[in-house]
Amino acid sequence: MTDVFSPVQIGDLSLRNRVVMAPMTRDRAGPQDEPTDLMVEYYRQRASAGLIVTEGTQPSPHGKGYWRTPGIHSPKQVAGWRKVADAVHSEGGLIAMQLMHVGRAAVRANKDADAETVAPSAIPCPDPIPGPDGVPVATEMPRALAAQEIPGVIAEYVAAARNARAAGIDAVELHCASGYLPMQFLSSNSNQRSDAYGGSAENRVRFVVETLSALAAAIGPGRVGFRICPGVTFNGMADADPGETYATLLKAVDAMGLAYCHLIHIPNAGFDSLELVRANWSGPVIENCGLTLEKANAVIGEGKAEAVSFGYAWIANPDLVERFRTGAPLAKGDRATFYTGHGDDARGYTDYPRAD
Repeated sequence: MTDVFSPVQIGDLSLRNRVVMAPMTRDRAGPQDEPTDLMVEYYRQRASAGLIVTEGTQPSPHGKGYWRTPGIHSPKQVAGWRKVADAVHSEGGLIAMQLMHVGRAAVRANKDADAETVAPSAIPCPDPIPGPDGVPVATEMPRALAAQEIPGVIAEYVAAARNARAAGIDAVELHCASGYLPMQFLSSNSNQRSDAYGGSAENRVRFVVETLSALAAAIGPGRVGFRICPGVTFNGMADADPGETYATLLKAVDAMGLAYCHLIHIPNAGFDSLELVRANWSGPVIENCGLTLEKANAVIGEGKAEAVSFGYAWIANPDLVERFRTGAPLAKGDRATFYTGHGDDARGYTDYPRAD
């Protein structure tokens, strides 16, 4: 019987099980946005996942919006990620890096002095975002990208992907959800452009299609995935017709041979997003959101997805796969220590014990 413990091929990656660790921002990077030794241990502890997807990692200083999130654009950051990759591989695991350019979802105090906040259109994110002290504040007004600047932004993603592979990371995942830059292009309310990157669904998906194509050309399509969440309203998203937008996107990238589509599956009026993905995308699917072991096995057993991802459960359960296998109870995470902003703070990060 096929279940979450069965091996599976996802693009170029051979997963030993189908339990994926979802990307989760934890705000523990060092002062130069480099992975710390504590981060190395955090990921090593969780390497029994079929695949780890890292926390969102900025491809450039302009892509940063949150305090203490890691980057992949400097030699020091690459060296830090090499330690992470080596640690995960030493435990027999695989690791993909989520590339996250926040676009307009940024606070000035969290960014380098010379880093810009850019977006498809000069429309600010309406949701406050925590500053360096953890207190949510208003976001910065973004500057609308000129059409001739867009290839440069895509080039930042490509350089980041090459850096990730140079660090030993197995694959990359383009973050196209949560109201960040790719989703800002996709969504009709945040993209008010009148050029080839705005207006119709075909135009609004262009940035994501071109970025995924460039990533695939740079490191191979079997090492490139993407994450979507049709209909999410986080960070001020309000697409007029998410069903049309994401069907258009999926059809446009289906023939690229990409590794996977990582779906955050939330309820939507008028359509089911997993059914939408399956109708318009022929590649592997990683299902995410609100899963239990029983639900996950049903999704896998019925062939609705090739793998499943968990987020919150991995925080307090570094041995999540083994707990699933043995039926051991799951520990609960301490929400007060989810985001401490300190690169040497092990509390609620690496101090959760294994069941044994």
